[in-house]
Amino acid sequence: MLSERNMSPPANAHLQRFYIITGGPGSGKTTLIDSLRSRHYTCSVEAGRGIIQDQVLIHGRALPWLDPLLFAELMLAWEMRSYHVAKQSSGPVFFDRGVPDVLGYLRLTNIPAPEHMRKAARAFLYNRTVFIAPPLA
Repeated sequence: MLSERNMSPPANAHLQRFYIITGGPGSGKTTLIDSLRSRHYTCSVEAGRGIIQDQVLIHGRALPWLDPLLFAELMLAWEMRSYHVAKQSSGPVFFDRGVPDVLGYLRLTNIPAPEHMRKAARAFLYNRTVFIAPPLA
């Protein structure tokens, strides 16, 4: 006999429908995300751009040129929230970057990733297929 617990989707069912689109600045990620959104796919908003806009507006310190580690912390928080929000939707979800991109940002800036950020990258999982926007030549 099937119990209600057995009939519910597996805890990680969203892994098959959460896709990261990543790539460098100006590689077309946002254009691709906007196109997907216009076709009624669920898409996240890029953390970095939103944080920079908000921090400039309030004269905050969490900017990559002022405090790159604080900027990374806010990006991590933003990406984790986007992930939780996406779990409430059905169908494929496309992320304009994701939790692992925070680690990539820290690597590019030669800042060691704190353990909690590495733990977040292991906890917030996405589909193994990642779409990488190529750099513009």
